[in-house]
Amino acid sequence: MARVRANGLEFEYDTFGDPAAAPLLLIMGLGAQMIAWDEEFCQLLAGRGFHVIRFDNRDCGLSSALDHLPAPDPLAVMAGEAQPPYRLEDMAADAAGVLEALGVPAAHVVGASMGGFIAQIMAIEHPDRVLSLTSIMSGPGGMRDNVHGTPEATAVLVERPPADREGMIEHGFRVSRVLCGVHFDEAEARRRRAQAVDRAARVEGTQRQLAAIAAAPSRVEALGRLRVPALVIHGEADPLLPVENGRRTAAAIPGARLLLLPTMGHDLPRAFWTPIVDAITETAARADARLASPPGGTKTVGP
Repeated sequence: MARVRANGLEFEYDTFGDPAAAPLLLIMGLGAQMIAWDEEFCQLLAGRGFHVIRFDNRDCGLSSALDHLPAPDPLAVMAGEAQPPYRLEDMAADAAGVLEALGVPAAHVVGASMGGFIAQIMAIEHPDRVLSLTSIMSGPGGMRDNVHGTPEATAVLVERPPADREGMIEHGFRVSRVLCGVHFDEAEARRRRAQAVDRAARVEGTQRQLAAIAAAPSRVEALGRLRVPALVIHGEADPLLPVENGRRTAAAIPGARLLLLPTMGHDLPRAFWTPIVDAITETAARADARLASPPGGTKTVGP
């Protein structure tokens, strides 16, 4: 793993596959480190001809911590009673900056959960950096356009974990149990949570990221202006961001493909890796075909 400086911060990242292959940037969700993109999943993508880049978002993992900033109550931010210390637009600028620092002009961009929010904003505000967009278990943002999760899923998301190692592991385990549904693997959940806690635990950073989510307005209108090959993937059993969020996101983006996965919760279970990788590869191929079309030609490719 290595570090790069972008947007005034430092970001931990690593890569998989041939550096000469088509770049693909993975953006993870709330409080989740880049290792939440499983190495085997990254290798699957690399095997399809991508140079895969994953990184820790700001305030997460081994990237810059912003502990000098407040961590406001997300409910207060949502009510307009407090301001977020930064916004999702700043995190999208981080992702674009990571590509620039690595010398990558543009990439296929894949985001999961909050990472999907960031990927969408990246396509809106940094379109030259995005070859194709894949938004996984995400939504279009805003109080009006996002469909809220179940009370249990929402409660476990905003619950602050204990400060000790074992308490943090147990808390993360319970979050996984609620969000993953029928694909929950107890041994794997404990292993992954322990790995994350031992690598870097950032409780306050997660609160700041949550405040950024709470402050985000709807993106529906802006998504309607996108002209990039897009894929929306969503689990039909997602308790945190119900499947209607995926449907609304896909409906907002012209020509977007919607892939619904039965029994998938708010997680990326191994059982669905192959169809997810297949769909990402197909979406990237649409982007490549569109780029290969002669200027002024009559052939129409992509959305």
